[in-house]
Amino acid sequence: MDWTVWRDEFPTFRKTNYLNTCSLAPLARRVRAAQETFFDEWEALGASAWYEIWMGALDSLRSKVARTLGARKEEIALAPSVSVALSVVASALDYHDRPRVVMSEIEFPTLAYQWAVKPGVDRILVASHDRSRVSSTEFEAATDDRTALVATSHVYYTSGAIQDIAGVASIAHRHGALALVDAYQATGQLPTDVRAANVDVLVTGGLKWLLGGTGIAFLYVRESVLHGLRPTIAGWFGNARMFDFDPKVFEFREDARRFELGTTANAAVYAASAGLDIVLEIGVDRLRRRTTELVTDLIDRLTDAGYRLATPKSPEDRAGIVALRLQDPSKAVKALASRDIVVDYRHDRLRISPYFYNSFEDNAFVVEALQSVAPPSS
Repeated sequence: MDWTVWRDEFPTFRKTNYLNTCSLAPLARRVRAAQETFFDEWEALGASAWYEIWMGALDSLRSKVARTLGARKEEIALAPSVSVALSVVASALDYHDRPRVVMSEIEFPTLAYQWAVKPGVDRILVASHDRSRVSSTEFEAATDDRTALVATSHVYYTSGAIQDIAGVASIAHRHGALALVDAYQATGQLPTDVRAANVDVLVTGGLKWLLGGTGIAFLYVRESVLHGLRPTIAGWFGNARMFDFDPKVFEFREDARRFELGTTANAAVYAASAGLDIVLEIGVDRLRRRTTELVTDLIDRLTDAGYRLATPKSPEDRAGIVALRLQDPSKAVKALASRDIVVDYRHDRLRISPYFYNSFEDNAFVVEALQSVAPPSS
């Protein structure tokens, strides 16, 4: 594939060496165009666009997400953020006999915060010895028959390490618990089959590797468990009789839309749909191969330059985030930004995240600049 053609789809690269997809993907031309289409429809049709176009657009987006995850459309719900999606799921669990929720101490805080504020929940944070990864077997010791949920990231934001989500799901199920996966740093760049992994719940969103921007998230709930989950947070989109407009009657939908709440932000829906079109057009397997090539090249360059990495050595164990340890990574990020190189940092680590629109030349450029602004000893 000629990847330079795809690079031209992202005007950001005319002025910037952008290597920060793990925080926010650059804006694609077709994503901007999709939002313009939404505005044109709003202007031309007003409220009637809901019935003529927009309800169908929501359904189309659910279908694209399902295709990306190996799920059925009926197992997909839309949300404005992962926090909202998690809130609805968390509200549906019964913690009376199963008060324990198990996750690791290196999850993105959104996951941990959700259960930190739940009365009566015994939140267990499995330790990470290197703050880069947690073996799935380490969840076993923390999980027992009082556990309601075992939650983990598919890709850890601190390092780019890939979790064995099927292994974590197996541990949860042996104890009668549900398995939840935060796949925000995985979906799009990493092939995902929720059926093969046997996970019960998965949350992800358009912000990063799905190229769709802010204000949209996706929730997968396995069909065999969703009917047993009755959220105690509700909105009119989750009502099977939403267009009756009857405040006296609420009936859960039979599919995952029971987890949806209020009116969708349709500009974000259109952006997310256009971003997913790009991902599906290229193919997640191909994206994975391309990202692996770029990450391997970048790691080789950084290793040769003497940097200490917090990312797994094996290509099979790592995704699109390359994390290197620095004394003052925030200073390095600012210095690189002054040279029109965009990366990011978390904790004591600089994060560089190449994606299909990046190049080996980008890698060489950022490593050369990094050696100047933050040499390995810093």
